[in-house]
Amino acid sequence: MELVRTEQKKFVDYLEFLDAEDVREFEELIRYLKGKKVAMVNATCYGGGVAEKLHSLVPLMNDLGVHVDWWVMSSCTNQFYNVTKSFHNCLQGLEKKLEQREIDIYLHYIHLNTSHMQDWQYDFIVIHDPQPAALIQYGENSNIKKWIWRCHIDTSTPNMEYWNFLYHYISRYDACIFTMPEYVKENHALKNVTFIPPSIDPLSFKNIPLTRERAQEIVTEFGIDINRPLISQISRFDPWKDPLGVLDVYRIVKKELPEVQVALVGSMASDDPESWDYLYRTLRKAGEDYDIKIVTNFNGITGLEVNAFQTVSDVILQKSLKEGFGLTVTEGLWKGRPVIGGNVGGIRLQIEDGVSGFLVSTVEECAERVLNLLRNPMLAREISEKGREKVRKEYLVTGNALNYFNLFLKLLQD
Repeated sequence: MELVRTEQKKFVDYLEFLDAEDVREFEELIRYLKGKKVAMVNATCYGGGVAEKLHSLVPLMNDLGVHVDWWVMSSCTNQFYNVTKSFHNCLQGLEKKLEQREIDIYLHYIHLNTSHMQDWQYDFIVIHDPQPAALIQYGENSNIKKWIWRCHIDTSTPNMEYWNFLYHYISRYDACIFTMPEYVKENHALKNVTFIPPSIDPLSFKNIPLTRERAQEIVTEFGIDINRPLISQISRFDPWKDPLGVLDVYRIVKKELPEVQVALVGSMASDDPESWDYLYRTLRKAGEDYDIKIVTNFNGITGLEVNAFQTVSDVILQKSLKEGFGLTVTEGLWKGRPVIGGNVGGIRLQIEDGVSGFLVSTVEECAERVLNLLRNPMLAREISEKGREKVRKEYLVTGNALNYFNLFLKLLQD
């Protein structure tokens, strides 16, 4: 295990986004939780949505007086990440047989990461997603009082072979957190099931306000013509995110609006080796169309550049086929841009179809919505305003911290 260092956050800086009742709730909870120790554990400290959330959540909790350490798994190779990527896909419904070889590899790396857990002393440990889930097998006799498993993926229709393997471990946890009730199997025996949506940090480089002029200056460096309409999808290169479908949407739209451009912007996570294969597939499909821009963190994309692409986009897509939540939807709504998302998973929590955005199920439906928004700027502005306000109320990091604190207090009282 390796300890992750984070930048400092100050709760006072977030007060402008909070209602008065939220501030009072924080004050009440901290009376009981101040000085408690928490460990957050996941697979990687960069490149994925979980890592991004923890870079904000961990220092904010620390500033509020709850001591939080963030640990990531170490000594893991592509062999482990290929297996856990298979776990991820199968828990989201991919049909595939669970092989003994996969189990052996998974448990081998789990065991490698337990060497000094016996010395840990925490009131709560939060284990994120399948990669470290089996750590509880080796840590139940440690000085960790309460174990919490946090699932960030869509487990509504899992491959049952993989789910049953995972269930052997997560059923031992003192609490399990899912994004929404649909992700929990009926007749389960999990303890203290809680529903917490993910969140964004309004003060991160990815979400701070950018002037349109500054954002245009940034995207121009990646070949975007700021005088022409831009469709963007900000996402990992992953079959569930459907970047190939985004290109199909773009080509339908371009037949009616030849001036349109599309940008596919993504980060390559260290725990997702499959993403390289899907990036190459996307590049092959794009061919030599210079109105298709495909860029990643290896082309200089950081949070600031993502912010710029979202700020200048005329329409933002998240055409997911499966989605645990979809923080890129949240980010797009927060920028005050019209967002079209796949009618799946946690995207449905964020977008009320036709009110704060649009939900779509097919390439053709998505293209129709894009054309409608590009041709009706007043409609785009109206739904954008409603989407941003929903994010302020429900999906900022301060709300995420409140949800965790309420769960911690509940477990203390059990």
